[in-house]
Amino acid sequence: MDAFVGAVVSAIKQGIGGELNAENMHLLNSEQITLLGWQLLHDEVMDGGFIQLIQNKLGPFIFHNPLAKAMRLWGLKDLSKLIYRGRELYDLLGEELERECSDEEFMALFEQYPDFDDLDDDFVEHEEEWTEQIASYVDQHLDNFVSVVAV
Repeated sequence: MDAFVGAVVSAIKQGIGGELNAENMHLLNSEQITLLGWQLLHDEVMDGGFIQLIQNKLGPFIFHNPLAKAMRLWGLKDLSKLIYRGRELYDLLGEELERECSDEEFMALFEQYPDFDDLDDDFVEHEEEWTEQIASYVDQHLDNFVSVVAV
């Protein structure tokens, strides 16, 4: 499932020059942007949790865009709820967590803000299930994500 989702994400990224940004976002449809949002969320949380995601300035993209709503519409209600819970914490603490800091200060954030531990644990616990559901959704709606071009 990871490989399938990764291949679709790779194809989308290739179509926009490698990375999603404000200049190329208009080239994608909402389904493609949602999948890239999932991949960013997945990669950041699996690597360093929600605190890392916020520290890397991805909070606005993940929490202030309709990613949670899209996940609910894709049938991932528990993931949607998790993102909404993350948004509540982000809205309260995001400014502090986004400030520049040393590696030592960054590591201390995990102790200073233990509210994110439950979110991280919940994400890791359900990651395989959610990846499978997303892969199934993408497979069932593949035309919304990629198009095959004859060469």
